[in-house]
Amino acid sequence: MALGSNTKFYETPNHPYQGERIADESNLKGRYGLKNKEELWRAQSELRGYRREARKLLGSSVGSEFEADEFLARLKRYGILNEQDSLDDVLSLDVTDVLERRLQTVVYRKGYANTPEQARQFIVHGHIDLDEARVTRPSMKVEVSVEDSVGFDENSSLSDELHPERAEAQE
Repeated sequence: MALGSNTKFYETPNHPYQGERIADESNLKGRYGLKNKEELWRAQSELRGYRREARKLLGSSVGSEFEADEFLARLKRYGILNEQDSLDDVLSLDVTDVLERRLQTVVYRKGYANTPEQARQFIVHGHIDLDEARVTRPSMKVEVSVEDSVGFDENSSLSDELHPERAEAQE
């Protein structure tokens, strides 16, 4: 595939005008502070990929135990699955399991921002560090092992606890 090709990494809904689906999408968009529905569709496509991989691994029996363990380890590393979950549990995942692992959601859940939208703004404006490196992608998936290293950049004006934009309750 050539660089700059016009390829989307997500699928749009087959039936664009279904009231119930539109309402569900708008609810998720608001709850997770997503910029647009494209971000939601990307998460849904990512989840579809996980399910497709799980079905493929469940269906094949030839030497796929290593691949299955590797696949499960990746999902557990990102906190999408719990330690005791198996391949069957991948099929019952919901799109919220994927959305919860976005940096934007992690920053909001840790109490660094008052709203998911504010968390997005802090990230895009370069106020957030992950593992002592500035991150500006709100959609980045956060591994469980580095989740505790999320915080304000030391050079950011928001690193001052008395800054008026800081969330009231800090961990």
